[in-house]
Amino acid sequence: MQQAILERPAESEQKAVEPRSGRRSTLGAKDRTFGFMIALPAVLLFLVIAIFPLVSSIFTSLFDQSLLRPERTFVGLDNYAAVWEEFFARLGTTLVFASLSTVFPLVLGVALALLLNARMRGRNILRGALMLPWLLPGVVVSFLWAWIFNDSYGVVNHVLSVFGLPEVSMLGTPTGAMAAVVIAKTWHSFPWIMVVALAVLQTLPSEQIEAATIDGATRSQRFRHISLPHIAGPVTLVAVLEFIYNFGNFDTIFVMTGGGPGNSTTTLAVSLYDLAFGSYELGKASAMGTLWLVLLAIITTGYLFLNRRLEK
Repeated sequence: MQQAILERPAESEQKAVEPRSGRRSTLGAKDRTFGFMIALPAVLLFLVIAIFPLVSSIFTSLFDQSLLRPERTFVGLDNYAAVWEEFFARLGTTLVFASLSTVFPLVLGVALALLLNARMRGRNILRGALMLPWLLPGVVVSFLWAWIFNDSYGVVNHVLSVFGLPEVSMLGTPTGAMAAVVIAKTWHSFPWIMVVALAVLQTLPSEQIEAATIDGATRSQRFRHISLPHIAGPVTLVAVLEFIYNFGNFDTIFVMTGGGPGNSTTTLAVSLYDLAFGSYELGKASAMGTLWLVLLAIITTGYLFLNRRLEK
């Protein structure tokens, strides 16, 4: 009898728990439905803006299609065979531009971050002033540097003539044109690398620097053994992201050189634009874009793998 009485509260507690668990599952289902309804417009917008043009471009690459005629003919992989040599010819120029436009902003950004992390007068004003290039649109930056390097009325040649030095043709020679677009891209990109490096340096415990200073470590030793390992991970990820962005850069080269002189600065982005809107060959331009997409997917996969390794 006593055992039965003792079991009754347990049974009542079990019955009381069951409705609560059912209520929780109902609320979870409602939350999932509500979350899905909230995300649905963004998903549909992504499908319309990104996925549909991507699928349409891959489909167009299988046809001989031009803006000058309404009909199109199925050619299979002939467009890929037609642009294969052009793709690899422009790939080398693209890799040169992307690599140089990543290395120079990286070195300059990290150096300025180390300078602005030190105690000095007016460093807050200097930080704000150095952010100005990053705030300008890429097209504006490109027109600005095209004016600076102009052979006839540019600032560079004007300053050289004032000091009696021979003028240079930056945009008129292959080497000078590549140097000009790299300088313009470096000036536009270094601030955000500087900001990331400076933010990471702000998290470095000052006790480590002070202890190393007391132990007699020089400034270069403190940078090599303390500061550099601390910022290596985040700065590496930023550098990879910058390389991916520079790999698809269009506005800097198109505005400053148009891919010239000759084809010395013609990257994949400029070549694709010329195929689509210069020669009006949409099929070949889509094939070029698809090959470019595959290559970017490989680079992005490497970035994600590197990101996961650094996080671990």
